[in-house]
Amino acid sequence: MHQFAIADIVVLVTYLLGVVGLGVWFFRKNRNPEGYMAAGRSMPGWVVGLSIFGTYVSSISFLALPGKAFSSNWNALAFSVSLPLAAWVATTWFVPYYRKGDAVSAYQHLEQRFGVWARTYAATCYLLTQVARMGSVMYLLALPLHQLLGWNVPALILITGGLTTLYTLLGGIEGVIWTDALQSVVLAIGAVACAIILPMSMPEGASQMLEIATTHNKFSLGLLGLSLSQPTFWIVLIYGMFINLQNFGIDQSYVQRYIAAKSDRDARTSVWIGALVYVPISIIFLWIGTALFAYYNAQPDLLPESLKAQVAEGKGDGVFPYFIVDGLPTGISGLLVAAIFAAAMSTLSTSLNGAATLTLTDFYRRFIRPEASERESMIVLYISTMAWGVIGTTTAIAMMEVQSILDAWWQLAGIFSGGMLGLFLLGMTSRKAGNRAAVVGVVLGVLVILWMTLSRTEAWPAGWATVASPFNNYLVIVFGTLTILLTGWLLTTFFSRSVPLDATGETDTPPNDNS
Repeated sequence: MHQFAIADIVVLVTYLLGVVGLGVWFFRKNRNPEGYMAAGRSMPGWVVGLSIFGTYVSSISFLALPGKAFSSNWNALAFSVSLPLAAWVATTWFVPYYRKGDAVSAYQHLEQRFGVWARTYAATCYLLTQVARMGSVMYLLALPLHQLLGWNVPALILITGGLTTLYTLLGGIEGVIWTDALQSVVLAIGAVACAIILPMSMPEGASQMLEIATTHNKFSLGLLGLSLSQPTFWIVLIYGMFINLQNFGIDQSYVQRYIAAKSDRDARTSVWIGALVYVPISIIFLWIGTALFAYYNAQPDLLPESLKAQVAEGKGDGVFPYFIVDGLPTGISGLLVAAIFAAAMSTLSTSLNGAATLTLTDFYRRFIRPEASERESMIVLYISTMAWGVIGTTTAIAMMEVQSILDAWWQLAGIFSGGMLGLFLLGMTSRKAGNRAAVVGVVLGVLVILWMTLSRTEAWPAGWATVASPFNNYLVIVFGTLTILLTGWLLTTFFSRSVPLDATGETDTPPNDNS
């Protein structure tokens, strides 16, 4: 394995210095809560769109998608196919909904619709989801650095988590958005470069890569049957529709960007840019994973024994980092490691800023100090950014034991966020749904989520095996959301009176206690 050459070091260090420099620059401009959380609502749509794309990619896509394609096939493409539909729904209903008011929190609207419990519930679910996301991202960032430097993974997670938290602390949302846009360009260039180099590196040329991949059915989209217990193409597609609708519709990380855009048109443009750029890039990532399979299938001696053992266990996440260090020319390795940093830091900074924003708006100002001064609010933002950075870093260390980071992230996202989307959709689709219908719907939805999750683990009592969930874990968010919606609609149909809504689906009256 070659070590980092001077050219690699120059590329990586230049990138890192540029990111830190941007953080320092925007630190001077964002010394008040409005600037730190909403960037003065002045950001151009194309920058926000690239920021959304960068947030969506993360190192989960940059490393886990190739790892998934290496160990299996292109089944994950079904997730990307659902993006345009989610973007259309978001630009049609959600973007105008959030931009018509002054709230920075995505979940303040839920309090106006159903009461403070709904706001707190959704904000808590978001925070748990971001902890899972940050853990996945930090771990996947540490993998190539482990291959490169030989340092142990926990130490690398601690270092990268600390650096990212510091950069996020300095930049605020404006720094996050501009840096994300820059990082998006870096990671796209890195992915395209690798996608071209890999097939050309085959012993017998690019045609050999296609031949090996086709022989092993690596371009398959997975099972096409109608089973609800297997991750078929249709299950992943449905899962993707719900998760992507949640991301573009109710995720604080995205809503904060809509609010930061300088106009409604810029906000809608940003959604389409983020969605439509991600689809071809995700295909490139899957192509890289398939090309890696062919590359090491044709030259098995190039893969070290430690990675061969992992591959035999179905763990493919470490193969791409190894190739970056061992198989790429000098200088390109530095570019790819910088691209992985770009993908990871984009998501981490977004998650940290969003988590800090909710800590201030949905918890501190809502329950502790509603009249907190600007100085006090900034202190809360800084402290909570550091605190969530520590929590995310700890989660990353715990994720070292999972088999597939992509599977782990998809499952955790479905569990923690399963009830958020249902609650939002109930409020927006039913003019009559009130507080009681929402409460009963969420309770039943959470019970369904817990049943589907726990009954497929060792924590489920052996004597209850006959009532364990027969459904695939990707359906957790689907069934959780539908349970909330159907329960709310049924209770509303039989027991409630109308609650007047405005054009965007928000109540014109305070929350009520009716069904």
